[in-house]
Amino acid sequence: MFLKKLSLVNFKNYEAVDLEFSSGVNAFTGGNGEGKTNLLDAIHYLAMCKSYFNSSDLQNVKKGEELFVLQGVFDLNGVDESISCGFKKGQKKVLKRNQKEYERLADHIGLIPVVMISPTDVSLITDGSEDRRRFLDSIVSQFDRIYLEDLISYGRVISQRNAYLKHAYQTRKFDSDSLTIWDEQLIPIGNRIHSVRLKFIEELIPIFARYYDFISGGKETIDIKYDSDLNENSFADLLQKSLEKDKVLQYTTSGTHRDDLIFMINGFPVKKFASQGQQKSFLIAMKLAQFDFIAQLKKMKPILLLDDIYEKLDDSRISRLMELVSKHNFGQIFITDTHLERVQEIFERIGEEVRCFEVEGMAVAVLDN
Repeated sequence: MFLKKLSLVNFKNYEAVDLEFSSGVNAFTGGNGEGKTNLLDAIHYLAMCKSYFNSSDLQNVKKGEELFVLQGVFDLNGVDESISCGFKKGQKKVLKRNQKEYERLADHIGLIPVVMISPTDVSLITDGSEDRRRFLDSIVSQFDRIYLEDLISYGRVISQRNAYLKHAYQTRKFDSDSLTIWDEQLIPIGNRIHSVRLKFIEELIPIFARYYDFISGGKETIDIKYDSDLNENSFADLLQKSLEKDKVLQYTTSGTHRDDLIFMINGFPVKKFASQGQQKSFLIAMKLAQFDFIAQLKKMKPILLLDDIYEKLDDSRISRLMELVSKHNFGQIFITDTHLERVQEIFERIGEEVRCFEVEGMAVAVLDN
């Protein structure tokens, strides 16, 4: 599986761009702020129905325009598939496969697996639990359709339960039977989500540890712990115990929507005790483990998007990472970097061909030798 062609119209800083790619390594080079990352985000959009960086579709429309359109031609098992995504201000986003519109965007998730590695991933370490849950869910949703459906259902029921709690607080009229209706829906869904997450983390850790050990040269020991209220308690008991608190705060304070991942290095939290290089290595290893896991389950290698991976990595870790990429068949790879010569030198050294594109302003030029 690989992306053959990509077209952008009024997407971020681009007015109109048409590109054709190698099935191997493709590199976007150019100065900071020229739009290299936007090209990676366009690919992510076509795979995941959303931007990797902006939660609002409106933020991705070129300034002064009313809409954006993305289109990609993917080779899926030897068959060309056209995927297009369009958004117009004031209207809903439209996603099509071979000119046929999806009834639900969720039905597209998993068709084109993708893994993005970006400097913004540091938010997984520095920010709150919501970022880590989103990361966890984005992985599992690409290979488990039932899990994705459960996430959607869980979010809907939580919203309805919270709306009732707020209504009951404002009217000073609380009916336990009404809340039970939402609890009876929420509990089985939450239990399934917890079970899938727990199993996934257990299976991911050894793959993750292997990648980190290679990148770091075996200098540190790492671990990921799955922190959930449901690890030690039944969901039903948790909801009952937190009922009075929920009534006062007007939202649901216990459940899988509060889950978190705890990252450890040498027995200490990564957030407090890891250097920037160690944090970067941690995140890259975690994303490569994500790639490996999805590839094994789907029998299809995801597209790998590497955004400015050289930032805050020393030469030894960069060399190990590139060695890893060259030894392991990662399929199609897209890389951004500010230095064309660096990209060419690295891949020439490891004997891998790379198709380079120079990005400047709204223009993207092929630099094939």
